Amino acid sequence: MTATTPAHQPANPASFYMIEEDHHPEGSTAFGFWMYLMSDCLIFAVLFATFGVLSTAYAAGPTPKELFDLPLVALNTAMLLFSSITYGFAMLAMEKDRIRQTQIWLAITGLFGAAFIGIELYEFSHLIHEGATPQTSAFLSAFFTLVGTHGLHVTFGLIWLVVLMVQVGKHGLIEANRRRLMCLSMFWHFLDVVWIGVFTFVYLLGVL
Repeated sequence: MTATTPAHQPANPASFYMIEEDHHPEGSTAFGFWMYLMSDCLIFAVLFATFGVLSTAYAAGPTPKELFDLPLVALNTAMLLFSSITYGFAMLAMEKDRIRQTQIWLAITGLFGAAFIGIELYEFSHLIHEGATPQTSAFLSAFFTLVGTHGLHVTFGLIWLVVLMVQVGKHGLIEANRRRLMCLSMFWHFLDVVWIGVFTFVYLLGVL
């Protein structure tokens, strides 16, 4: 007796996924990612509103003028702004199908992003060492929550960046990788815009 293949079973199961990937609608990916960014906008809007309400609730603790090192924060802001510029160069190289240049600019972007996180961690550790912890006052609770949430987003973006660099190194600038790089580009520039708001609303206005 010979075994027979059921009629409903595909002749080549592996090709099923290839077909799905080839016909993946690019517009739906962009739309879905824009929906995610809008939900992130709502999260940061709530955090900004909370900080606005609690920004003067010092509970006899330190004030922004006593805590914030504005030149250090300005340097950190420059790191993130430079990373946004270098990511733009990576996208230009991608449009020209230059894999090596794309990888180089992505690596530079990652270095700027890592520098941003490093400076932010130093700032947090310095504040905690000075006794300005999230438990000290409502102002500091709102500050650590808002700035820390943004920092987590940058950290996740760096992980995503490394994964994409590996994917581009293995498979090149295929359509799927171009789509992923475009999504990360939107995410990275979004974080840049949010940080400008943090720098202005939290640090600059707090010190002035």
